[in-house]
Amino acid sequence: MIIERIWTDNAYRNYNYLIACGETGEALAIDPLDAQKCLNAARVRGWQITQILNTHEHRDHTGGNDAVVGATGAKIIAHHRAGSKIAGVSRGVKAGDVVKVGKTVELECLDTPGHTMCHVCLRAHGDRPALFSGDTLFNAGAGNCHNGGNVADLYTTFAEQLATLPDDTVIYPGHDYIENNLRFTLAREPDNAAARERLQRESGHDAATADVTTIGEERQFNTFLRLTSPSVIAHLREQFPDLPDKPDPRTVFTKLRELRNRW
Repeated sequence: MIIERIWTDNAYRNYNYLIACGETGEALAIDPLDAQKCLNAARVRGWQITQILNTHEHRDHTGGNDAVVGATGAKIIAHHRAGSKIAGVSRGVKAGDVVKVGKTVELECLDTPGHTMCHVCLRAHGDRPALFSGDTLFNAGAGNCHNGGNVADLYTTFAEQLATLPDDTVIYPGHDYIENNLRFTLAREPDNAAARERLQRESGHDAATADVTTIGEERQFNTFLRLTSPSVIAHLREQFPDLPDKPDPRTVFTKLRELRNRW
């Protein structure tokens, strides 16, 4: 599996991705908002985009579909309930379905509601496992639930799917928000040395060449994966004095997301 991360350099700080088969040159485009950059990257690499996977229905992830389809004839894949939200879907996928690219690439679909209720993440198994996480899991953060989402479902997605991934799983999110997310972590957990060290590395970084993170690293500095941290809970209580002495993880997640909404 060959991964090409494409930095759009737009106001929303989107990442687009191409995943290619090294044998056939067939490629899957994930959320190709910047169609021209995706098409140019494929042309330079000698790849043919044959499929598009939209992680969810928001326009900043589907806005390049028409141009890519027009140039390549690629088929659009999305959540099985997203057909009314995304034009031209050829294949609706459910949890456990496999997206094949050429002869060598197989990607498992995860049904990951929360940011929206029709959100898909793609999981790559193999020597270097990876997760293409759309707007569900960001580097050091979590997606919002403003436009068609639900925080209770987002918590369940984190607790039952993302938090169980192997430590070496590489995270490829839909946006670059890592600096602000790390600052949020440190506001909630000022003694988090891993977050402080990572923020020093990432301050002023070039998103086009930024390092990727693993889920093991995320467990160290992503506050949405640190729901039982005494420091997180203690500082959360400063904002929510009525927080129970031993709040359950769902409550902590919900309160953190509420704070992040206005960060």
